[in-house]
Amino acid sequence: MAALLALAGMAVIGGWQFATAWTPSKRTYPLQGLDLGENPPAAEWPTVRAAGADFAYQVATAGTDREPSFEANWSALPEAGLRRGAVHLYSLCRPARAQANAFNVVVPAAGDALPAAVDLSFRDDCAARPDRDTLVADVRRFITTVEAHTGKPMLLRVSRAVEARYRLSAAIERPIWAMASGFAPGYAARPWRLWRASGIHRVRGIEGPVNWDVVAP
Repeated sequence: MAALLALAGMAVIGGWQFATAWTPSKRTYPLQGLDLGENPPAAEWPTVRAAGADFAYQVATAGTDREPSFEANWSALPEAGLRRGAVHLYSLCRPARAQANAFNVVVPAAGDALPAAVDLSFRDDCAARPDRDTLVADVRRFITTVEAHTGKPMLLRVSRAVEARYRLSAAIERPIWAMASGFAPGYAARPWRLWRASGIHRVRGIEGPVNWDVVAP
């Protein structure tokens, strides 16, 4: 029995190590990188670049709140040879234009930046659930205001749950950033341009798990 338990424990450890090291094939998806959430751990960006990341997205704003770590990381990424992109975590409880204005204040209109992304997911701090027409109009208003500042079309990062309820990918014609662990996602109305393939990936240079993403070939 002890031997069986030991073998089972080794299998669990081995499976976890495989899962945290796994990334989609570089042959199929040559461009790969990561995205950081709110309150991210410190990152040694040259080490992250050497470990195989081509780009990094980071949260700049959530609702109308600024992410404190954004500015330092934004400046450090190009110095490490990484392309950089900014993400806004959209709040269903805040006016769209106020959120866009907050994002535009925090994120500079940098010519070398990747297209900014707006993340639409249900969050624990907001119970509001507007009707579809209202949300579509608000998100369009947000996107238009941000694009006037950045000069680039935004990415629409929509969770499976939000997409199932609101069908935003069919209503808003912007590049899709989909999320699904392990298997390429197919829940959006249009093909994805960016895929978050893992939320538990470990990469040298960052303590703890990160979200790992690939660009469509």
